[in-house]
Amino acid sequence: MTISLEYLNTAPRLLLRAELTPIAGTRFQPTGFPDLGAAEYDHPSEPYRMLLVESPQSMANRMEKVCWDDAANDWRAPLKGLPRVDVYDQHGEFLTNSVLEAHRLNSPYILEGKDTTVAQLLKRELGIQGESLPVDVPKLARTVFKYDPNSVLHGLFLAKKELAGGRLRLTRMLSGFIEAEDARVAPSGGVKNDRVDPTGPTNQGFGNVPFHRDEYVARRIHAYFVLDLALLRSYGLGATAETFVILFALYKIRHFLDEGLRLRTACDFDVKQVEVLRPTGFQLPTADEIDRELPGLIERLRAEGLLAAENLRVRYDVKS
Repeated sequence: MTISLEYLNTAPRLLLRAELTPIAGTRFQPTGFPDLGAAEYDHPSEPYRMLLVESPQSMANRMEKVCWDDAANDWRAPLKGLPRVDVYDQHGEFLTNSVLEAHRLNSPYILEGKDTTVAQLLKRELGIQGESLPVDVPKLARTVFKYDPNSVLHGLFLAKKELAGGRLRLTRMLSGFIEAEDARVAPSGGVKNDRVDPTGPTNQGFGNVPFHRDEYVARRIHAYFVLDLALLRSYGLGATAETFVILFALYKIRHFLDEGLRLRTACDFDVKQVEVLRPTGFQLPTADEIDRELPGLIERLRAEGLLAAENLRVRYDVKS
């Protein structure tokens, strides 16, 4: 392999920081939350406000999105052959899969339908006999890796009582968020014009409707990414699988920074620079270097039986 990972062999974490800047102008629109709006908070040691631009939950979904080819309804080329769980309706039409679902394998379309393929497989391979026995987390990680390796990276919580009393959990291994320093509101507004009846009833969609909006400016904007290498090693997946997981995580980070930074219509960023904060000495490979290595690793893992040869297929009956 042409990519050197030796600096990661004993490091507990890989920590990356990317400095971002709005692609046009200075304003950007952060994520918002119900009953809260934008998430502003005080800097712990400086006299200015901070702003959460993108949450860890959203970043996980965005890092998954850059792995998926919507037109082909499949993994992107470097990731072809990775197993997943596909869901089809009673007519054989594709519905969703464990990569696209917010909770991955814990999707109700995978676990809550009449088809119990995945639940029974987990019970069988994990040797689940009841609800009170300790959970063998490394064995759970190896099993999940075999059928849905994406869930090992982003974490999993199988909240079903019949699966060890709802105690089957994998901690999120790859995390990310975007925050802005010295963030200040940039207020603006506009109006929705009705050229036919400006005074029409607005509650029915008629009439002129003025509105306001809050965007932000900031001194600095950073995206942070953390890969828990100690957690990865604790699973005992083996050297080839560990190398794959690291490069899979780096694939997500690199491609997100290269092509996934249009977060919203009014929130589009460029990367100014990317730094490796921990461990010292590690050189972040390029997206092209990572893309070249992944297909061979996937082929080796399939040959060794560490990745399933085919996707699991589950039926979910949709109400007419």
